[in-house]
Amino acid sequence: MTEIALFPLSAVLVPYGRMPLQIFEQRYLDLVKSSMRSGDSFGMLRIERGVEVGSVRLPELASIGTLASIVDWDQLENGLLGVTVEGGQRFHLGDFWRENNGLIRAEVELLPPLESTAMIDVWEPMRTVLQGLEAHPHVQRMGMPADLQDAWQVAYSLVQLLPLEEELKLELLSLTAIEELMRELDVLLNALSGEA
Repeated sequence: MTEIALFPLSAVLVPYGRMPLQIFEQRYLDLVKSSMRSGDSFGMLRIERGVEVGSVRLPELASIGTLASIVDWDQLENGLLGVTVEGGQRFHLGDFWRENNGLIRAEVELLPPLESTAMIDVWEPMRTVLQGLEAHPHVQRMGMPADLQDAWQVAYSLVQLLPLEEELKLELLSLTAIEELMRELDVLLNALSGEA
């Protein structure tokens, strides 16, 4: 088990995905400063029930999350700190607790890193959709550097970018076989395009 700081939120970050965050609470400002200084990752996972802010009780958290690394930062027009995080290794959540400063820390079991898997012909529509999304200015600003030859990167980039319910993203995050993930994405893309 590995001990890490957590950044719980309502959204799901997946490996290779990028997400902008606005940081305003002191505990998270401290976490971001520490992470930028040390280069250490922190855990991002979905709040299943409860609230993370202003509650004495700990929220119920998803059992699986993703390590996040800060890849960019800037002061936003509203004066808040904006950071962009990128998803790395997945983890299973163990025991977690709140520190005196309000930050939640946890024992986690890191899942094996995803091994690069070559794209095959039947998955080509996924790559085509991702290339279309990459042309969008918002996606270009995030600078998600997907390797279009690696099936995991193509799949998880789509999971991050497509307009999917966060609960569904969480289900896709928990899949362990690329074939299964690609099959689910194919069904979802057909549904989104109105072909199902």
